[in-house]
Amino acid sequence: MASTKTPHAPRAVRLPHPLPLDSGRELADVHVAYETYGELAPARDNAILLCHALTGDQYVASTHPLTGKPGWWERMVGHGRPIDTNRFHVVCANVIGSCMGSTGPASAGPDGEPYAMRFPVITIRDMVRAQAALLDVLGIDTLLAVIGGSMGGMQALSLAANFPERTNRVLGIATTARHSAQNIAFHEVGRQAIMADPGWNGGDYYGAAGGPEKGLAVARMAAHITYLSEAGLTDKFGRRLQDRDAKSFGFDADFQVESYLRHQGLSFTDRFDANSYLYITRAMDYFDLAEEHGGRLADAFGGAGETRFCLVSFDTDWLYSTADMREVVHALNAVAAPVSFVELGAPYGHDSFLLDVPALDRVVAGFLSQ
Repeated sequence: MASTKTPHAPRAVRLPHPLPLDSGRELADVHVAYETYGELAPARDNAILLCHALTGDQYVASTHPLTGKPGWWERMVGHGRPIDTNRFHVVCANVIGSCMGSTGPASAGPDGEPYAMRFPVITIRDMVRAQAALLDVLGIDTLLAVIGGSMGGMQALSLAANFPERTNRVLGIATTARHSAQNIAFHEVGRQAIMADPGWNGGDYYGAAGGPEKGLAVARMAAHITYLSEAGLTDKFGRRLQDRDAKSFGFDADFQVESYLRHQGLSFTDRFDANSYLYITRAMDYFDLAEEHGGRLADAFGGAGETRFCLVSFDTDWLYSTADMREVVHALNAVAAPVSFVELGAPYGHDSFLLDVPALDRVVAGFLSQ
């Protein structure tokens, strides 16, 4: 792993106060990197906070500075698109603990050296606290909506539970109120792959020629399998070989699906930090919205008042299933919160929220237009 993942100068603010963390510690000198799209109305009442997923970043609808690829939700955010920047001011912040400009393990600690594994343990609620502090700096008191998919949906639900006065609407897509044992198990496989790589060096690899690139690639490969559906993998790859005549019965990438996963893993190491992966996956595993509020999920939304919720699941998503989403719906119903829910059909599995699903476009546009 290279010593830095941010050779550009991201747009960022320094929070004016230390950030309190769920661990009981405070994180000082916190920087939050962010991007905005569309103009903030004079009344400051058209702001939407977009929350990114585990390996996402703030470059929602602009070219990624490291990969040169389009933003991760460019199809959803822009002029005339479902999240229409002719109408809305969209803010997306890189979560703390990540590696695209916000304070994380690669950032300099008080002694000037990278935090590495000295970085404090963080939670989803800590990420949301940092986003709320960013909104304060930007002068945005109340959001028109907070929107997120996957880990971004966790942040959206957490903001509604912990800062209910700060948003009028919540759109959670392909998400959950807590991680299952299976979710945690898949993440632990990835973490162990990183830590077993000699290049990890106990997390102290910044400034070195290399890092735990092989371990991080394996972690990405394992996680990527969970983002896809079995039907989608079968349809795209099946058991097709790269070159049937050259089949060697060895350990090269004979099958197309093997080559695809290896490409996903290797390309990931060019833009993401291994220690950030450890910290963020752990934050996701700790997430349990019910436990944060006395053990009853409905109590998490007791202060939601008139906040409107829209929850979306996909029929092929086995990572965060429709049953997971219905649990949140039942909790919202228990406190009489206004909530709509839809399960959409899509062949892509968990990644459906990032891909071309026209029905999702209609749901998003409709919810924001109500």
